[in-house]
Amino acid sequence: MLTITIVIPVYNEGKNIDRTLDSLNMQIKKMQDVTANFVVNIIYDFDEDNTLPVIKRIRENYSMPINLIKNDKRGVIFAIKNGIKTAEGDYVLITMADMSDDYEILPQLVDLARQEYDVICGSRYMKGGKLYGGPLLKQLLSRVAGISLHFLTGIPTHDITNSYKMYKKSIFNNMVLESEGGFEIGMEITAKTFINGGKITEIPSRWWDRTEGKSRFQLTKWLPKYLQWYFYVLKNNFLKTPKHE
Repeated sequence: MLTITIVIPVYNEGKNIDRTLDSLNMQIKKMQDVTANFVVNIIYDFDEDNTLPVIKRIRENYSMPINLIKNDKRGVIFAIKNGIKTAEGDYVLITMADMSDDYEILPQLVDLARQEYDVICGSRYMKGGKLYGGPLLKQLLSRVAGISLHFLTGIPTHDITNSYKMYKKSIFNNMVLESEGGFEIGMEITAKTFINGGKITEIPSRWWDRTEGKSRFQLTKWLPKYLQWYFYVLKNNFLKTPKHE
């Protein structure tokens, strides 16, 4: 039986977290005939975070365990790293608390996990994927990066920059995570898995810009960090021919 830990970094997501958990729970209930266990780890930075009282009030409404885990060091990069480190079981699903990710594909993610993929990417830029809202420059750069890298290197995703991915927990046993900025860590993990000959796939996914709260995405600050992993794939892919299934 698969155990999947859903990791949700939060920063004052009190207005969104109940809808996020409701949406996840709805899809998990639809999979009652599927032998998979789900655990939710909420990663937070500080005790005053307005997400916490909401979680404490509603956590008993759900069948899946919901754990609150405090970061040793503040920042989304440390939240994701901590979420991966503390995850239980076979797979880790990284998602945000702002209702931007497409939970209707959760059953398909589980099906692909059963096929033992190392990285399963939600893809906004493959056929069937959609993106609604958000800054136009961010959209353009993300789309160009994902599609160009796919065609230049053959990496099996059109959307390497999307944070909404499911990872096999065992790939982290021998992987040193170097990212220090923020959401580029998902790009790093996918890039290293690809260069090391890992098994990667993608499925169409939708993405919506948040309607409540403030985004912590910092394009100017993080763009060089995304470019680092873009060129890492280009360089290493052409230096050697990795073995891919």
